Amino acid sequence: MATVSEIAPDLFRISTFVPEFNLQFNQFLVRDAEPLLFHTGPRGMFAGVRDAVATVLDPKTIRWIGFSHVEADECGSLPEWQALAPQSTAVCSLVGKMVSVDDCVATRPALGMQDGEVLTTGKYRFRFLHTPHVPHCWEAGFLFEETQRTLLCSDLMHQAGDVEASTQADVIGRCRQVLVEYQQGPLANYMPYSTLTDPTIQRLAALQPKTLATMHGSAFVGDGSRALRDLAVVLKEVLGQTS
Repeated sequence: MATVSEIAPDLFRISTFVPEFNLQFNQFLVRDAEPLLFHTGPRGMFAGVRDAVATVLDPKTIRWIGFSHVEADECGSLPEWQALAPQSTAVCSLVGKMVSVDDCVATRPALGMQDGEVLTTGKYRFRFLHTPHVPHCWEAGFLFEETQRTLLCSDLMHQAGDVEASTQADVIGRCRQVLVEYQQGPLANYMPYSTLTDPTIQRLAALQPKTLATMHGSAFVGDGSRALRDLAVVLKEVLGQTS
C-alpha cells in the first residue's frame, strides 16, 4: 500500500515499499493550479499510486507528468495515467521526446524541454536540467522547483529499506551502501561514471537545493549542496575507479 507524506509545501511523496527488493518506489505530486506528477511508477503500481493521489486531489486533473528518463519506475504507467487524466502531457527532455517517448511511451506528444527552460504550474516554477547519463540514460534530466528549492532528483541519493519519508540526517552512508552492494551483483554499474558525472553533480549542488526528492529512500531536507558534493565523492570512490 502506498503512503502519502507532505515533504514540502504542496509537495507530496507517494511511496510504495517492495520487500522483495528491499526498496521504496517514490512518486512526487505537486498540488497547484496545474498539478504535476513526477515519476509514474511501473504499471503494476498504477492502481495504488492513483488511489494515493486521490487522497490529495482528483487524479483526473493531473496536467503534467514528468520523469527523468525512460525506465519502468519512471514512466512505465504513463499510458494509464494519460488515459485517466485526459488533459495530461508528459514532460521529459527534448532528447527523450525525440528518441523514445513520443514513439513508444506517451499516448500523445510530450513536452520536450531543453536545458534551462521553465515550466510554470501556477505558483511554482520548475526549471528543467538536462543531465545526460546522470543518473543514467542519454535523455536523463531533473526538475528543480525554484520557489521552495526542491530538486526532483530521480535515482540520485538512492537508499534501500523501508525508511522515513524525509530526514535531516546524513543519507550519504546509505547511498554508499547501496552502490557497494549493487557492484557485487547483476545491478553493477547502475550509474555510469563518466567525464560528465562530477561536473553535473557540482552544477546541481550550485543550485543550493533545500530538499532532495529521490526515487528510492528518504527525501533529504537540509543543505542539499553539501549532500550532493558528498555524493560526488562517493560516486567517484565506488564507481569511478579504474583497474
